[in-house]
Amino acid sequence: MTTAWTADHVRRIEPGSGDPVPLVTAVDRSGLDPATVYWDMWPIQAPDGRIARLHGRELWMALTAPDRRDPGLRHFEAKIRLLERSGSGWTDLGPVLPDQTVPYEREWAGSAFTDGAEVTLHFTAAGTASRPGGYQQDLFEAHAAISTDGLPTGWSAPRRSVSAPCAHYQPADAHEGEAGRIKAFRDPARFRDPADGAEYLIFTASLAGAASEYNGAVGIARKGADGWDLLPPLVHADGVNNELERAHAVFHQGRYYLFWATQQATFAPDLRHAPTGLYGMVADSLFGPYTPLNGSGLVLRNPAEEPFQTYSWFVSAELLVSSFVDFWGLGGAAVPEDPTAAARCFGGVPAPLLRIEAQSATCRLATPVTA
Repeated sequence: MTTAWTADHVRRIEPGSGDPVPLVTAVDRSGLDPATVYWDMWPIQAPDGRIARLHGRELWMALTAPDRRDPGLRHFEAKIRLLERSGSGWTDLGPVLPDQTVPYEREWAGSAFTDGAEVTLHFTAAGTASRPGGYQQDLFEAHAAISTDGLPTGWSAPRRSVSAPCAHYQPADAHEGEAGRIKAFRDPARFRDPADGAEYLIFTASLAGAASEYNGAVGIARKGADGWDLLPPLVHADGVNNELERAHAVFHQGRYYLFWATQQATFAPDLRHAPTGLYGMVADSLFGPYTPLNGSGLVLRNPAEEPFQTYSWFVSAELLVSSFVDFWGLGGAAVPEDPTAAARCFGGVPAPLLRIEAQSATCRLATPVTA
């Protein structure tokens, strides 16, 4: 059953709705490459969705790119790097996948899963190797053994996880595009259903046959004997929002929580009172029907005085929330259009980790907030 996230849900958002994340007052680059920017991040997870420990190490992955002093350029050079979290600090351990001949141009967000013997990386293959700069998207995966030091090693050649989008999903195959307006077939997030042990990929999609150009959806594929089989979307936002980004599921206290991040600018024009934030729904089974969290779907938002400061929230089974520092220190001003000026207020580092608490259809920041 596909659940609709409707305009009526979003209209329930009022000023002050959703818990504001703490104000970012500084950017910490210690342990990170000063010539690199970091964004969309995720941990290597155990089958139950908790953050794994590989021979005592807590490993994460993040999108990275050389700092060109133009934040918009990073999307066209993105490569996944391995990070280690120790205490409250981060250490950059270098690229995850080796350089090799592949059909895509760059690596966009995904997830990582370990069964204790190997690590599987699911990621978005963006663009095409034959024609740089495109917005084409596909779901890929690669596998590695876990070495005695806890690091993944001997990566397999990346391969496509699923075939081209089926009748349920609009293809994300356009070369030309514009941030916030492109169609989606990206951000694969692995999920094991505790009800029967079945494996799924949940991903950011666009609804086929939609009534509106604002047709974001949460897609799903189930692992079968011959690979991943696409199924109808779990949620669609036809007429509401173009992008339900970083979509993923968390099983908590017997219920299924579906989370995604979205930007104020990707809502339909009459719904742009809704802030950039972490949104979600809850259900009693993976396939719904889903109920919007907190009545509207809004869980976390940036503070009113810094509406662009963090983005790309991802929730683990411990209800630990990661994100990255986007444009901060603006004091309510718009993001500068000049790339050099925008670079001066772009964080490009992991944001402080947060915790949320969830009880039935209510979800909010936990106390203490930071992890």
